[in-house]
Amino acid sequence: MKKIIFFIFLPIFAFANFFTFKPVAITKDISCFIGDFNPIMKENRGFVSNVCYIDIGESLVLLDSGSTYNFAKELNEFIEKSTNKKIEYVVVTNYHGDRLLGASFFKQNGAIIIGDSNMPKMIDEHSERYLRGLQLLSEELKKDTTIIKPDLHVDKEYVIKGSKKSVKVIKPSEGTQTTTDLIVYSKDDSFIFTGNTIFNGRFLNYAEDSNIDEWIKALHVVANLKAKYVMGGHGDDFSKDSYKSTLKYLKLLKNQVKEALANDIDPADLSKNIHTDEFKSIPHYEELYMRNARNYYNQLEWQ
Repeated sequence: MKKIIFFIFLPIFAFANFFTFKPVAITKDISCFIGDFNPIMKENRGFVSNVCYIDIGESLVLLDSGSTYNFAKELNEFIEKSTNKKIEYVVVTNYHGDRLLGASFFKQNGAIIIGDSNMPKMIDEHSERYLRGLQLLSEELKKDTTIIKPDLHVDKEYVIKGSKKSVKVIKPSEGTQTTTDLIVYSKDDSFIFTGNTIFNGRFLNYAEDSNIDEWIKALHVVANLKAKYVMGGHGDDFSKDSYKSTLKYLKLLKNQVKEALANDIDPADLSKNIHTDEFKSIPHYEELYMRNARNYYNQLEWQ
């Protein structure tokens, strides 16, 4: 009698991860993962902002946590396997979902979440925004993602002490793109992670709650630290001069919009006074450059 053999075929995705991580080694103790240069969409699975970790001795500090619980879970598995160390601290550099929402996994697993002192208020005010930001992602990918608030709040500076090095979490000004932006500085590594204080690889978004003067001030703080490696929240440039493009654009935006207001140029004709074509090759310039100008113009009108 012939034996009948049954094969059971299971969907490949039942065992597959959502993400393939390719770390970029900055120093022997720091690696970063570069997010997609586009907004959240189905194709990038919400991985749109840079995430880094710093080895401080017996444990690790994670810089931003990604958009979802499952992103954070897979990232954690990859990092723990690579380093044989656990993530003890997670610094969330602003309240946006692409930096915050993955922290729900890390908090569940005992990590200490660090954020700006304004963050709880901003999270409450923008809770619906988080749901909208994830609407293009699959239900399986979004599963278990929740909104959490930081355990430790930074007003000016907080020092994370490890067995071999300390890392500073710094609020460089009253607010840059948002009122909740932080930077992280490792003196021993001559490394700064800036979150949304620096954009490379995609054009920056000057939002209604951005502060151009404080943003420029924060970039001067970054410059004055004279770090060898400066990693922004978007883009793959981590050279010491990576902040200069953001700084140059903000200064141009400020001067040109102020001139337009002083000359009583109607907001509908504002484009006639905005000359920032040197940044035109940066992805998403066309969608954002006039919106940035109008947002700043409106701020000046109401001052």
